[in-house]
Formats: sequence, C-alpha cells, structure tokens
Amino acid sequence: MKQLSLLKICTITFVFLLPIGILAQTIKGKLTDSSGLGLPYMNVVEKGNTSNGLVSDDNGNFSITVKKLPTTLVISSMGFETKSIQVTNNSFLTIVVKEDNALEEVVVVGSRNSNRTVVDTPVPVDIIDVQKLAAQNGKVEINDILQFAAPSFNATKQSGSDGADHIVPASLRGLGPDQTLVLINGKRRHQSSLVNIFGTRGRGNSGTDLNAIPASAIKRIEVLRDGASAQYGSDAIAGVINIVLKDNTDGITAGITYGAYSTNVGSGWAEETGETLWNVNGKNRLDGKNKRFDGETVKLDLNFGAKINDKGGFVNFTTEFLSKNNSLRPGFSWRKGYGSAGLDGFSFMVNSIIPLNDNTEVYAFGGRNYRDTNAYAFSRDSFDEGDNRSVPSIYPNGFTPRITSIITDSSVSTGLKHTLDNGWKVDFNNTYGINKFHYFIKDTNNASLGSASPIDFDAGGHSLSQNTTGLDFSKYYEEYAKGINFAFGLEYRTENFQILSGEEASYGLYDTNGVIITNPAIQTVATDSNGNELPGGSQGFPGYSPDNVVDRSRTNIGLYFDTEVNITDNFLINAALRYEDYSDFGNTFNYKLASRFKVNDNLSFRGSVSSGFRAPSLAQVYYNLKFTNIVAGKSVPSLLSANNSIVTKAFGIGALQEEKALNTSIGFTYKKNGFTATIDAYSIAVDDRIILTDNFTDQTILEPLNVDTAQFFANGVDTKTTGVDIVLNYATTIGADNKLNIGLIGNLNKLEIKEVHNGNLNPYTFFSGFSQAYLEAAAPDYKFGLNLGYTRKKFNANVTLTKFSEVQLQDFQWVDAPPTTKAEADALYLTATDTYNSLITTDLSLSYKFSDKISLTLGANNLFNVYPTPQFDGWTDQGGLADSVQMGSDGAYYFTRISFNL
Repeated sequence: MKQLSLLKICTITFVFLLPIGILAQTIKGKLTDSSGLGLPYMNVVEKGNTSNGLVSDDNGNFSITVKKLPTTLVISSMGFETKSIQVTNNSFLTIVVKEDNALEEVVVVGSRNSNRTVVDTPVPVDIIDVQKLAAQNGKVEINDILQFAAPSFNATKQSGSDGADHIVPASLRGLGPDQTLVLINGKRRHQSSLVNIFGTRGRGNSGTDLNAIPASAIKRIEVLRDGASAQYGSDAIAGVINIVLKDNTDGITAGITYGAYSTNVGSGWAEETGETLWNVNGKNRLDGKNKRFDGETVKLDLNFGAKINDKGGFVNFTTEFLSKNNSLRPGFSWRKGYGSAGLDGFSFMVNSIIPLNDNTEVYAFGGRNYRDTNAYAFSRDSFDEGDNRSVPSIYPNGFTPRITSIITDSSVSTGLKHTLDNGWKVDFNNTYGINKFHYFIKDTNNASLGSASPIDFDAGGHSLSQNTTGLDFSKYYEEYAKGINFAFGLEYRTENFQILSGEEASYGLYDTNGVIITNPAIQTVATDSNGNELPGGSQGFPGYSPDNVVDRSRTNIGLYFDTEVNITDNFLINAALRYEDYSDFGNTFNYKLASRFKVNDNLSFRGSVSSGFRAPSLAQVYYNLKFTNIVAGKSVPSLLSANNSIVTKAFGIGALQEEKALNTSIGFTYKKNGFTATIDAYSIAVDDRIILTDNFTDQTILEPLNVDTAQFFANGVDTKTTGVDIVLNYATTIGADNKLNIGLIGNLNKLEIKEVHNGNLNPYTFFSGFSQAYLEAAAPDYKFGLNLGYTRKKFNANVTLTKFSEVQLQDFQWVDAPPTTKAEADALYLTATDTYNSLITTDLSLSYKFSDKISLTLGANNLFNVYPTPQFDGWTDQGGLADSVQMGSDGAYYFTRISFNL
C-alpha cells in the first residue's frame, strides 16, 4: 500500500510541475581552475541584472536562465580573480578562473585550498581538499585524513575489539558513529553491517565505513557541522559528511606511497610489570623477531578522466591497491598480539555525467571495495598453565588466535537531471549499496573437539543492504525579495539486515563422542584431564549458529520542503521541514531554521536551531550472539540478546524507539587581508540514545540458556553535548616566490550524561561507570591542530602540531567485580580510573615538484614518537599497556610518496 501511495505522490507532483513558463535562454557551463578541476560555490551573475545570479554546484557546473542573448556573465569568488564573459549563444561554456593571491576563505590545516570553509553559509561547512592532504601527510585512509583536518572529527583505531579492529568507528562533535550521515555526491551512503560490541568507541552503534571509499577517488570532502535531519533524514544529528568524487578530464594521475611505523617504544614501556613485555629494539613476544619497523604500508593509486562530449560530459575512473602489515605493541601475557590490524585491499570507483541535451543529463557513480583484514585476539595460555581453551596436542605452548575478515562494500547510484522550460530543476535518482562482513578465525581451535579440532574456521558474518529512490525539485526565483530558492521532494528507502551462520565447528559444543550437543539431557560435554568441561566454538571469536540467523527488512518514506530566502543582500533565512514514516517504529516530523546576517563585507553572524532524529538500526534491533567474554583471564559464556527476543523482555528492556535531538548553534565569520576565521558554538541534546548495556547475571533466566551473563540494546541515556569549533587561517605571499600559510583548527567539547533510563534495573548493571567512560571518551574535551605551510617555487614544507586532550577510561576491574551499590562504585573509581595525559604530536612533510609530471614527498607523522601515557596495572580493556585513544598507539610513522601526472 505504501508503494501505491508513493506512485500517486510522484504522479501528482509531475502533473503539478508540467512546464507552463515562458520561453527563455538557458546558459550552461563549468567553472574550472587552471588544472581542469571544477570550482564549487563560485558566483555567476548576469551583468546589469544583479538579481539574476546563482552559485556553481559541487562540481563547478552552473545553469542560468537569461531573457535574451547576447549578455555578459560575471564570475567571482573570494580567492579568485573576477572574470567577465560575453555570451552570444547557448553553447556549453568551459571557463577557467585563476586564483588570486589574496586568499580570503579559511584553508584546511595542511592544505592551501582556498575553499576551506564557506564563510557565507548560515551553518558551518568545511571543504577539505583530500588530494593535497593525502600527498602531504602520507595518510592512506579517509578516517586518518579527517582526524587531523576537521576540528570535531574523531576516529580511534581499536585493538582486540573484534570487528571494530577492521572497521574504525568515527564520530563528529562527540556523538555516536551512527549519528553522522554520509553522502556520496549528495546521495545517501549505506552503513556498515557491523555493530560495535566490545571495548570500543561507539559501543552499540553501527557507523558508515568511510575507509571503504578510496581516497584517490575523492575530489574533496564537505563536512557540515550542524544538525540536518530536517534536510536529509535519519542519522544527521551531529552533521553530514558529503564526499565529492573526482570529475577531472585531464588524463592520468597516479601515485605510490610507502610507509612504516617505528617499533622503538622507548624505555617508559619496558619491564614495568615485572615480566618481559617488550624491549626497546623492537623484539615482540608473538614472533620473537627483532624489527626496527612494522605496519609496513604500500598504496598504489591510479585515476583516469576523459571528456565524453563538448557539453560537459565526462567519465572518471579510480583504482587503488592498499596493503598494510600488522603493528605489534607492548601487551600483557594474555595479549601478545596487541596492535593495529593488517589488511590487503583493492578498490575502484567510477564517476560520470552524460548530457543528453542542453536541459537533460544522466549521471552514474559507484564502486566496490574489497578488504582482507587480519587482527589478533586475546592470547590463550597452554593447558599446563591452567587454560583448557588450548588443545595440548595442537598448541602445547598456548596460542594467539587471529580474527580475519573479508569485507566487501559495493554501491551504485544513477539518476536523471532535467530543467523544465519554466526553470524548475528535477532530479530523479536511485542508489543501492551493500556491506558484507565475513569472519574467518585462524590459528585457533574448538577445545571441545580435542585433537580433532580444525585450526581455521568459517565463522559466518552479516550484511546490510540499502536502496534509496529519490525525486527532488528546486527552483530559484530571482524576482522575489533578493532571491528565493524553493526545494522539495520525496525519498523511499528499503533496508535489509542479515546474519549468516558459520560452519558447525565454529559455534558448536561437542560431547565426549565428538558429536555436537543438541540434547544436553542425554549428552555429556567433553572434559579435560582434570574433569573440567571444555569450551566449544572457535576461540577468539565464536561462529554464528543457525539460532543467530537473521533476515529482516524495513521501509520508510520521507517528504521534505526546504527554502532559502535572501531577505536583503545581507540577511538570509533558511527553513526546512521533513516528515518520515518507518514501517517498524512509526513516524517523525522535524524542522530546521537557520540564518546569516552580514554586518559588512568582512563580518557575518550566523545561527541555527533544529530538531533531529535517528532511527534504530536493523542491527541494533535484531543482532544477537553467544560469545565468550574474557574476564580476569577466564572464559565467561555470554549472550547478546536481540531487542525483540523474549529474554530481553524478561529483563524489562523495551522495544527500541528513535533517538530524538535538539540542535542549536551560533557563530560568526570574519575575513580580511588574507585572514579568515569561523567560530561556532553548539549545543546538542539527545534523548533516548541507544546504548549497549552492561552484563546482567540473573541465573533464573540465563541458566537454561547455558550462559553466565547477558547484554541488551536499549534507549538507555539522555545526553547533552556543548562545544565550540574554531577554524582560523592566514595566507600571504612574501615577494614573488614565497607563500606562507598558517592555520589553526580547534574543538572544545563537553558531553554530559543527563539521565540513565534504567527503570527498576540496577544502574551499575544497566550502564555502569565503565560504559559511561567509553561514551564520554568518544567526546574528548578538546583537540587543536596548528599547521604551518611554506611554498617556494617547486618546494613545499608543512608542519602540523596536534594537541590531544586528556582522556579518562574505566578499566576492566568494573567487569571483573561489578559494583551493585553506589559505595562500591565510588570505591572502584579510585582504583579503576586510567588517565591518559594530554599530549602533542608533530607531523612533518617536505615536497619537491621535479616537473609538471612528477613530484616527491618525504615525511613523518608523530615525528617524535609520542605514545599515550602507559598503564601498568594489567587491567586495560584491550590488554595493552595503553587502551586506544585519539592519538593512536603505533608511534612514529615515516613515509614517502611519488606522484605522477601523465
């Protein structure tokens, strides 16, 4: 019935907007820089008629309607020369605009891109030149690039956190990974099928896998740091990240990047616990090898672009190969494999536009990412050391399992854009994406099978697919006020989440005859020589069983209206409304108001207020797993119960509902003589945030399930996040050949847990200080980055200093001995608080352009090999001497890159 309603809405909308306007002349074209890259947000105005104007789109394209020809168009933008073009016919125009030395817009740290922040928008938007950053800092993945480029973006690499080792959770303004919407070329991107479970940022969340998008395919990234649910729908509480793909048509560009981490961890990490953990020469206890470097990384990238016709059509193709070895860092005896995961990956991405005529174009983009990843789980001691998880005949000295995965991420988006004779623009589009995550557990065993156990297991996996169909209309009316833009449309989305079972031995518990136990009443669990029952399933990560299998779908339809009114030349108001109806939990209505007032050409004030929401993900509703948690070095059979199960209801956990938000922000922008500043304060209140609870131990419910503990997803807490984003930049030219750029980005942030919705359940079991600390650690108190860039002719030097705030976590003592009263919790805080001090890292890069065809970059990230403050009490959640924090735990990284332009 909903599909029929959607068809009726589309039909009525098309009939309503049949061309009824008068004939006019439409001029189309593209604005580019001297290298052929499209220039976004350039002003295009008809000379003598200043009310008839617009700005170029994300790719530099524009389409302007004039009453008659010939006429003259005036092209202008801060940081570029003003250019006048006489137009005598409606042929497609390609206009090259040169940069001006007086750069007036904010520049991203580490780049000289003049379009860093759009200072005239009513909300803060960062524009990040990915290619210049990737060439300068040697970072090969999107999360790493954004970590040091966007003021309130944080991505923390995990270790010993199962799937989170392979897909890094990232957040904006300290909110959850799933509270930031990701777009590709303005179209909604699907999320990962992974839900973060164990000791990691974003516990209980499913985010978008940004690293599945090859960096070499990206022209730029736009980060909208403001709530935008009324404009884009679910997930946009914290903001929107829009990834714009390359559209250049100037041939082939390619690059080779090589880098490696130093294994010299310094004397502060050695011998501190009374046992040999690591020595300063880089000898680790997993393979016993002396290595000066590890985590060796190689990236090969190739981009090719070509014109399709003389009307602005193009096709751009990118392919990228990435290989990274594991890094290994100090850990305790139960964590010999602490360090970052390795991977081998291959990606390709295509972006294209084919104009059919002056008013119609077809576009298509998409690609596929494949990754074979490899991370170490917690170590298992030998049987002689009292650990019956090790089969003596297979691993007489114990073993360290490897959690490997095959991750495939595919997407395709197609659409048709058409301009009606009356000036209305129509965009009909469809986007499909799917993420598959398949576990393979290696160098392990199923102890209950004894010597008959395999050592490699197919543990099953999960997938999430999403299909979005959209129909959008917009028109700019220059004759009203100082210009009014109307936009409205609808979106229909379907989603499907699946869990696939693994092979029997990966999840099975076997009896004394080697037969999987299906009837405990008549079968006896296999035991060790001491008479203790042997655990089943693959050690490191248990396989999904047929009982875990899920195949669930849902639909939703959204309707929106958006308008932007230039009341005067200096006063702008933006308003948006959106209605969404989900098949599984109901409907929601959201709004947004934003405004900008220009005091003069240099100073503007801006602000916004909006409501927001995030629908519970299918993974949060249906994910379930029986697994083995490691507490004080011992196995604890545990259950993560699906939200819709009778077990969850028995504990008093209700059905998941949407998260609800209220966003407010206020700020100002200033620009003069090469200096630009944007400062924006924000407040984000989120009610009913979905969390993963701590472990419940009610054996009256759990004993029949053969588990000791259970966890659940719940609308558990209300939070309030307040902060300030700061972006400052000064760019100048000294003499004829010297360019200097000084940039500062910063974020001050505070997250408060206002209320915990534990109902009648014990608050220290429902969401303890341990879990609250992980929620708060995703919102660090501050992060500041200072960039100094110098260019002289063919030489460029960049230095970036990044200041990370103190982070406090609660260690695993909370899990080993959970408190049940406030007095017990207060006492535990005194011993279980791990403090990681505020520290500064230094990045350096030196580049030389030998010719127009080839350039070389040498550099180091974390040049002085700074590590987080080590913890020596053995209770870290991830088993290393430090848990995962903002700056990472891999130390200094040295790299070189050769870039080609063929």
